[in-house]
Amino acid sequence: MSKIDFKKSLDSYRARHNEFSIITVPLRQYLMVDGHGDPNTAQEFADAISALYPVAYSLKFASKNDFSKDYVVPPIEALWWADNMETFTSARDKSQWDWTVMLMVPDWITVDMFAAAVQKITNKKDVPVSIAKVRLETLDEGLCVQALHIGSYDAEEAILSKMHNEFIPAQGFKMVKKHHEIYLSDSRKVSPEKLRTIVRQPVALS
Repeated sequence: MSKIDFKKSLDSYRARHNEFSIITVPLRQYLMVDGHGDPNTAQEFADAISALYPVAYSLKFASKNDFSKDYVVPPIEALWWADNMETFTSARDKSQWDWTVMLMVPDWITVDMFAAAVQKITNKKDVPVSIAKVRLETLDEGLCVQALHIGSYDAEEAILSKMHNEFIPAQGFKMVKKHHEIYLSDSRKVSPEKLRTIVRQPVALS
């Protein structure tokens, strides 16, 4: 049985360092958990990730058993926003941020499979604190601008400023929907200056 690696097969998981590209991201489904606050210090953020992975791996094994389709669990992603987006792009006041942490799942994963996976995990001895917050939902981003950032998460200001204030207006676009990040590196294993993150902004014609 071959194993699908979406990071290699989907264009939306590919980007060049500091080079903006315009892509169309089709409707995809994700495991999601919502929250608020500084991801570096908020326990809620850590709890969200701890709840997503067991569900994601349960669905992976169900897919392999039920459909003979095996795949690599994709990287953690997140949507970010704030009432005042200046706290995100320039002031970087993370305590003011809202977020949705996500893991993509293939389109053949059904609502019933998701419910069964959550129930299976809930029945175990060590139940993730945020398991009840995990949901299965589709996301339709459509037209987007994205680029690869290499470096710490705190050093994203320069590339975001250039994306938002220079590239997007120059293409005749305006920003819509929520800022999206895809974390290609494991921050527990990779030093901050080597972290690889796709930064994405949905856009529309202005």
